Amino acid sequence: MSEPDIQFLKSQLSIARNEIKNLRQQITNLQHVQQKDVEKIRCALENFECSSCALKRENRPGPDEAENGHNEPENSYIMFTPIGVIKTIFLEKRAVPRQASVAPKLMSRIQINPTVFNNPEHSLEGLEKFSHIWIIYHFHRNRAHLKAKVAPPRLIGERVGVFSTRSPHRPCSIGLSLVQLDRIEDATVYFYGTDMVDGTPVLDIKPYIPQYDVPMAKCENHLFSSREAPDGEENTKEPVVSTSKLGNPADGVTVPNWIVNNYHLNVVFNENATQQVNELNIDKKSMVDVLKGDPRSVYLRTKYGSQIYTFQLGDNTVTCKFDDQNSTVTVLQIRKVVNLSEITNEDECDKTE
Repeated sequence: MSEPDIQFLKSQLSIARNEIKNLRQQITNLQHVQQKDVEKIRCALENFECSSCALKRENRPGPDEAENGHNEPENSYIMFTPIGVIKTIFLEKRAVPRQASVAPKLMSRIQINPTVFNNPEHSLEGLEKFSHIWIIYHFHRNRAHLKAKVAPPRLIGERVGVFSTRSPHRPCSIGLSLVQLDRIEDATVYFYGTDMVDGTPVLDIKPYIPQYDVPMAKCENHLFSSREAPDGEENTKEPVVSTSKLGNPADGVTVPNWIVNNYHLNVVFNENATQQVNELNIDKKSMVDVLKGDPRSVYLRTKYGSQIYTFQLGDNTVTCKFDDQNSTVTVLQIRKVVNLSEITNEDECDKTE
């Protein structure tokens, strides 16, 4: 065997060893995820109670008592019907950006339910004149964690009151995101900036209006008129233009230091991942936006720091490795998601033939 052949075999062996190492680390991560799922199932079973038991525990009258005039307070329960659903590339909660501004170039869409209005596209008329919109939605994949204090990722374990954070684990699982409107086609709203999982129910859409949504502290800025016109009587002939950048707080607006201090990782792609990006025609910028904000939870970052991390981005599975000491994350490989059901169906077809 010639020397080039030997060197080639050595390089192939090295690649195989790296793949095996990556697979072992992925198995370790999957075992961790499985343990969390088992724990969730155990907690759900332990906390399960029938509706009558729940009524007794909460000292609320049952149906018979309600009919006898023992009515519960009027605002004890509020029910909403979603007006639509959000479609994104994040099929799972893992690695979803914490804020819409983290991935400003990721496009998603809202599909208005045709059951809400006979002509749902009529409800969107005029919205295209706004550059940004507020989306109010339901964290449908989260169980309500009734904890008064939570640990935001930026505080690395330190706890603060849940209402001083944007944590999705809230007593009322309602989310609010400011996104950039791209276009409206029939009953579908396309927007940039994504921090929702695919299938998220939408409760409402509101236009972003700087006069109302940006706190103003000093009149000498003259960014907007000091007198606000009543709703419906704004001057639409001469649009107001702000000299400040969207999202920059006005003078007098304060936030905690841990909000102001931005933390970004350096994202690099190895040769293998770079080739796969080109082969799969993937939007590299969107992947960088997701990773540079460090999508890991505080638990994973502290207990399993600088290890292999995988997540699904649309039809692709991304494998990367964090280097916490150097504030770097390296993308190792990107692969198409294998649909096991399709493979099974193909095998069944082969058997029948």
